[in-house]
Amino acid sequence: MTVLHGGAPPLPPGASPDRPHVSELRLSAFARHRGRTVPLAPFTVLTGPSGSGKSAVLTALEALARLGGGADLAEVFPDPAAYVPERARPDAQARRGFRIGCTVDGPAGPVRLDLAVQAEPELRIVGERLTGPGVTYLETALRDPGRRDVQAAWHTAGSVPVTRGPLPDDLLGTALLPLRVAGRTEGQRQVLAAAEQVVVGLRSTFACAPDPARMRTPVTPRADRLLTGCDNLAAVLRRTRAECGNRHALLVATARAGLAGPVADVLAETLPDGAVRAVVDRGDGHRTPVERLADGELRYLALALVLLTGPRVLEVDPAAEVPEAYQTLTVLADGFDRDLDRAQGTELAALAARMSARGHIRLVAAVGEASCADGAARAHGAAVVDLKP
Repeated sequence: MTVLHGGAPPLPPGASPDRPHVSELRLSAFARHRGRTVPLAPFTVLTGPSGSGKSAVLTALEALARLGGGADLAEVFPDPAAYVPERARPDAQARRGFRIGCTVDGPAGPVRLDLAVQAEPELRIVGERLTGPGVTYLETALRDPGRRDVQAAWHTAGSVPVTRGPLPDDLLGTALLPLRVAGRTEGQRQVLAAAEQVVVGLRSTFACAPDPARMRTPVTPRADRLLTGCDNLAAVLRRTRAECGNRHALLVATARAGLAGPVADVLAETLPDGAVRAVVDRGDGHRTPVERLADGELRYLALALVLLTGPRVLEVDPAAEVPEAYQTLTVLADGFDRDLDRAQGTELAALAARMSARGHIRLVAAVGEASCADGAARAHGAAVVDLKP
């Protein structure tokens, strides 16, 4: 296990059950990618020159996560034509689209989800397959373009080998299976286990894009689940400092290593109007409001906070029916190294390696080619996926 740095208290030991997690992303035809397979380790770094499609990888994974959480297709892809591969030719019915998929490992073994989406002339799911080794759990296909549904067939393995029925063409069928499958036969129970594994593996996903400008604004203390832009950093700091002293001490130690000047504490103070703002306690009676920090310092602090918290603190939609000990939080960080200096990139890579080694968090981070964070991540054992064309 990577040591964070001297003076940081250890995290308490805990069991690491076989949590469902996304182990592979497939971009068969999506944006700049064709036939691309991206393996995902506990700590994965995406690298490559500008325009190599790092952001598209994260977009595809976030889209699958949102669909797994029940979002409809139009909400996930408001501009679907942007993800159709360039120069993709329409068919005789003027249809174009894209294809993405993933593999989710867990107690049910590796389960593959593959999705074909029609972007033009109208947005709809035209095909979905949920498969395991030697078995097809679910398969859907568009039979009648005039109807707003797809024909689905799911594994039964009883007196009737498959059950057929319609599913809507704007929602992920895998996420709907628990509402349609009774679980009376062994085959149906296998289908439910596979679907649950995929949904749980996808849903606890947090796309992190710290916005320093918004983080400098005081916020209401009630907004204490961290947003994607980390603009409510102060409220979350107030909550985590009160609820988990051990993790807060780790955050302070990380801040001490990456912020300019002395750091005795990082906390939130209440303003006369009831709002809270984040401040850095310098230990000599002086406190520096975060609005005085540089953009890199704010991004560094926000990313460290994300890595040290969990789904109950971040604004994600975990599977409430599954114990948290059996879930893994996947953090997506585009521009992970943006505005960071070498010391900050090294410290965050060390923290990411330490937290991902425990099994409760996974990080997929896009970094600039040959950046300091790229080198530090490699040194700390990250799996590096080079997207160079």
